[in-house]
Amino acid sequence: MQSAKAVWPWVLGVVVVGGAGTWLFRDQLQGLADGVSVPVQSTPARTGAPSQPAATAAPAAPPIQHPLDSEAAADPALPKLADSDAAAWSALSQLLQGEGALTALLRDHLIQRLVTQVDNLDKTSVPPTALAARPLPGSLQVEPTDGGERIAAGNAARYAPYVQAFSAMDPTAAALAYKRFYPLIQQAYVDLGRPDGYFNDRLVAVIDHLLDTPELAQAPLVQRDERGRYRFADASLQSRSIGQKALLRMDPAQARAVKQQLRAIRGAISR
Repeated sequence: MQSAKAVWPWVLGVVVVGGAGTWLFRDQLQGLADGVSVPVQSTPARTGAPSQPAATAAPAAPPIQHPLDSEAAADPALPKLADSDAAAWSALSQLLQGEGALTALLRDHLIQRLVTQVDNLDKTSVPPTALAARPLPGSLQVEPTDGGERIAAGNAARYAPYVQAFSAMDPTAAALAYKRFYPLIQQAYVDLGRPDGYFNDRLVAVIDHLLDTPELAQAPLVQRDERGRYRFADASLQSRSIGQKALLRMDPAQARAVKQQLRAIRGAISR
């Protein structure tokens, strides 16, 4: 959690379903991206004789758990993924009844960015390339209490317009638009290195993960780390995923509204 530039995009970062709320997770994503390390594969030690690779059968693709109606996605007017930014942005603007809630969203490679972000929401750290929005103005608001500093009630105002826009979106219309764009969304997911993955299953799993976020009786305590960034004082909260920590930073009413909309969207895209 950053104290300087707050950067918070929200969930379902998939064109229509995810872009509608992509702002709300930005605080967590930017802060966590700073400390990400890329694992390096070590070179195996050489031996006297070359080893023969063992013949292994290719693993079977996992069964699809939440298939979408293929006819709903059969749109001959759908652009290619590389040319889809304008169409995806237009769909989001229509769902949100204007572009006001989309001002922080990066418009180029929109589908690819949002698919990447959704795929990272249940992780504890993310690569910088998972960020799909520009920083929002303002910073985390805290207030002193007997036990230390807590997230202030006034902090909720920073996210209110985006929570409201996400909560007001028609989940049925969002699901229809999502299904229309799904071939491009699936292609973007495969391009992430998931040749056998089915993105809608991944999206449902991420929604379920977010719905499992605990509801706190009061605003959580926070403290600054050695770099001056705010972190949850409770280690069990700080160790949670970026998506769950974003929900924990909302006030209870905002978190309930977001969860209610997530449940509605889940019902529209799953069986």
